[in-house]
Amino acid sequence: MLLTYFTFFFGFAILIGGAQLLVNGASSAGVKLHISQMAMGLTVVALGTSLPELIVNIFAGITGNTNLAIGNILGSNITNTLLVVGAAAMVVPVHFQKKTLQRDIPFSLFAPVILFVLANDYLFGRQNLISRYDGLILLIFLGIFLYYTFFKQPPGPEKEEKFRQYTWGTSLLYIAVGGVGLYFGGKWIVDGAVKIAGAMGISETAMGLTLVAGATSLPELATSLIAARKNNADMALGNAVGSNILNIFLVLGVTALIKPIPYPKNLNIELGLVVVSGLLLLLFGKLGKRKNTLNRFEGLLLVIIYVAFIWFTTVYQ
Repeated sequence: MLLTYFTFFFGFAILIGGAQLLVNGASSAGVKLHISQMAMGLTVVALGTSLPELIVNIFAGITGNTNLAIGNILGSNITNTLLVVGAAAMVVPVHFQKKTLQRDIPFSLFAPVILFVLANDYLFGRQNLISRYDGLILLIFLGIFLYYTFFKQPPGPEKEEKFRQYTWGTSLLYIAVGGVGLYFGGKWIVDGAVKIAGAMGISETAMGLTLVAGATSLPELATSLIAARKNNADMALGNAVGSNILNIFLVLGVTALIKPIPYPKNLNIELGLVVVSGLLLLLFGKLGKRKNTLNRFEGLLLVIIYVAFIWFTTVYQ
């Protein structure tokens, strides 16, 4: 058990270092490719920070721990929106680009709605199941999302010229090493969290929604806080929104292809919270005190809602 605690805490250092390298490499590569920082956050950075969710769910699907798999994704998306974006806004107010409010956040709201339709088969008189066919549909939507991100993305904002540029070799090395760091750091933290939570007698669903989801969202939190400290809050927001989309379309899609995932109806509460948290971002962006900006108070409110979610899950799940 001592080794479990060691790898669990050592994983934090690996995650932070990997996040730093990944953000630097992705920002440099984005400038060279004339891709906006938002697009980089929605794809390269988000994909790198979604690796823990993907690895955990692949193993969960293989071993049959499907409650852990679906709980991990819903919990991670809630954590990304409420904790990751909220914490970043508490560091520095987050500015919403126009396309973020009009396209990216709505797309992140569309993903859980599609998941609700695919997962709630009881509405059609069948057992709730995210089937392999459903997984294929999710991956098709992933392709549509990536197409619009890469080929319908306007030129990057002027803020990108502030980023330090490296050679192509160094940029790619940073991205690769950062991704490896995120993978191993996330895996060690998740392994430790699962063993520790198991020893405490926490249910599989609650474990996925809280401890495992929180652990696998640490890369998103680390990269977003680092980006916010560099006054690159656009990437912080794009990272969280992109990760939420990839978690549902990519991670659940791949997991369902490996093994169909039974879907408990009671998780519709958490799925609803995923939608509500995304709607809050839209409302704050469009109707907040400072339009198109998520301020520190609104960020604090998101974090408070996240704390309430953790309390509700540990008490009632």
